[in-house]
Amino acid sequence: MSTFSALTDNRPDWSRIALYATLLAMIAFYLSPLESGLMTSIKTQAGFQQTSPFVPPLPGQFAIEPWIEAFGRLQSGLVNSVLFAIPATILSATIGSITAYGLTNTKWRGQALVLMVLIAGIFIPYQSVLVPLSRFWTIVDLGSLLAVIPPLADRSELIALTITHTAYGIPICTLLFRAHYKSIDSSMIEAARLDGATIATIYYRIILPLSIPMFAVALIYQFTNIWNDLLFAIVLISDNSNDVVTMSLQKLTGSMVSQYNIQMAGAFITALPTLLVYIVFGEQFAEGVAGGGT
Repeated sequence: MSTFSALTDNRPDWSRIALYATLLAMIAFYLSPLESGLMTSIKTQAGFQQTSPFVPPLPGQFAIEPWIEAFGRLQSGLVNSVLFAIPATILSATIGSITAYGLTNTKWRGQALVLMVLIAGIFIPYQSVLVPLSRFWTIVDLGSLLAVIPPLADRSELIALTITHTAYGIPICTLLFRAHYKSIDSSMIEAARLDGATIATIYYRIILPLSIPMFAVALIYQFTNIWNDLLFAIVLISDNSNDVVTMSLQKLTGSMVSQYNIQMAGAFITALPTLLVYIVFGEQFAEGVAGGGT
């Protein structure tokens, strides 16, 4: 009997092998576009045309020039995107946090109506506001208002884009923080109120420190959406010097011959900042998603 058991224990577990094989196949399928893009980005134009996108560059086909060329053409757009994406991300997350605190831990008339308006704001598609948005900023004429400060006047379109993304991001950030704040033990807040703490003090001393994981979630979500946006940028930006990185990436498409190696290198360069944000705030993001901050 013991001999039979030993033989049985040594038999391969085909169900586990099948499971791992399926998982590996799914991972390969998921990563194949990235592998193809990376291989394309390090090939010469001739090398791309002569070999499959999935095949590594053969001798004489390897080239780093596509990355250098793409970075040179995206450099201005990268700077412009940093100038508007970071302030818009921080502002929308901060205002969303404060708004959520006001809708969760305080009581005032009209609170339900404000919450309904914010929820409705999440479901407004970008396309439906493009015409009124463009008309609004034309009437405001931010460039003329900032004419007394030439550096800001030159970046007026980026400022308009910052304000637009901030306003559009407040509803979703508010709901994210509100869900987090409703799970916080109210006894701490009540104790602080009994001790005479003001609303601002409670937020700064109690709520804000407990909000760090959710700030990571909101910052990553907002930064990714804002950085990757092209629709608002096309509508609001007309000066080529204010092109954001997604607009610069679009212009990498050749008018006569498509340089796929340069385009793929540009796509990886454009995606790098969002990847860095995930790496830096990854642990806090996981805490916030799992509810570990409560």
